[in-house]
Amino acid sequence: MRQIILESLTRQSRGLALLRDLLEEEYRSLLSRKTDEIASLEFSIQELIRQLAVEKSLVNKSLGGCKVVDYASMLPEEQALPLKALFQNIDESEQYVSRLASRNAQLSLALLDQSTRTLNALTGYALPPKANTYGRKGGMNFIPRPEAALISGRL
Repeated sequence: MRQIILESLTRQSRGLALLRDLLEEEYRSLLSRKTDEIASLEFSIQELIRQLAVEKSLVNKSLGGCKVVDYASMLPEEQALPLKALFQNIDESEQYVSRLASRNAQLSLALLDQSTRTLNALTGYALPPKANTYGRKGGMNFIPRPEAALISGRL
C-alpha cells in the first residue's frame, strides 16, 4: 500500500509541476492576447486538474480517509521521510498553482472588462443621436410621464 501511495503522490507532484508550466504559458498567452492558444491551454489545464483529482481520490481511498501525514507517522522513519517530503512538495505546489490561477483569472477578467468598455464606447460613437432630442424650435422635447405626478410626489 505504501508503494501505491508513493507512486500516486509522485504523479501528483509531477502533474502539479506541469500545471504550473501550463498556467505560466496561459499567462503569457493572455498578455499577448492569443485567444486560440488560450482556449487550447484551458482544455489541457482542465483535463490535468481532472487527472490530479482522480489521483488525490485514489490516495484518500487507499488510506481509508486517513491523512498522508498521519499514515507516514505510523511508518518507520526511513519509509516515512519520502512520503512526508512528497506531501510537503505537493502542498507547496498546490498553493503556488492556486496563486497562478488567481493571477490568470484576474488578468482575463480585466481584459474582458477592458474589451467590454471599448466595445461600448465604440458602439456609443457609432450610434446616431436620438432624433427627437430637440424639438423643431430648438428646445428640449417634453417627455410625458404615464404615471400620475401628484401621487408619486412630483409637481
